[in-house]
Amino acid sequence: MIGLAHSSFRAIAPDYRGHELSDPPSQPDKASYRDLISGVFGIIDSLAIPKNFGGRPTYLFALAYLDRVLGVITIGVPIVPLGLLKFVKKLPEGLYISRWQEPGRAEADFRRFDAKTVVWNIYILFSRSKIPIAVENQEIMDLVDPFDPLPPWFTKEDLAAYGALYEKSGFQTALHIPYRALREEFGLTNLIVKVPSLYIMGGKDYVNKFPGIDYYIDIGRVKSLSPIWRFNSCPKDRISFKNSRRTSKT
Repeated sequence: MIGLAHSSFRAIAPDYRGHELSDPPSQPDKASYRDLISGVFGIIDSLAIPKNFGGRPTYLFALAYLDRVLGVITIGVPIVPLGLLKFVKKLPEGLYISRWQEPGRAEADFRRFDAKTVVWNIYILFSRSKIPIAVENQEIMDLVDPFDPLPPWFTKEDLAAYGALYEKSGFQTALHIPYRALREEFGLTNLIVKVPSLYIMGGKDYVNKFPGIDYYIDIGRVKSLSPIWRFNSCPKDRISFKNSRRTSKT
């Protein structure tokens, strides 16, 4: 956000429904990706620029409202076909995506901690180069040792702010979208992103370790979904989650 502002861009960071300061949907378990992209549409109609909320809703918006998009940039997640992600089926049952799709399981896991500790654990997990996978009878939050330090770019002030915001909103909507809404049908007829798109990847991103992702990118199959696609790989010792906080570099 700061880097974009210093480069003369206007950047707005909304809290989506059920996240942080925004009120939750009346039925959180029925929230959908369609809610996210319609919310972005409303923001753009108010002349704002939305904050990224993951690659999937970003590309969905580009497909649904092509006339409102000049280009797409994602960090850490490339465009992938709609529908349930196939690579999930090739990984163990303890994969964080599979665990968080199971109603009630993540809620019970998270309830053992205050909101600030959950945020602490999540930032540590997603700043590693290893896919978060738990063993049998282990929960995802248990993958983090209580003495593991925060990433150096994530300050204690950041942690306190995010913890307080999620204390208000809870995690129910954040679990439903994206994890439990992956099977959502969108009814889109256009499945090709026709505007220029840029994918920024860190050399140590754990996303690279999902089965088939490297092949999908290397052979250029991604261009069947986004023909004007460009790829920028950061140094091999870097994680894009960290890069997104290195404002001048981004």
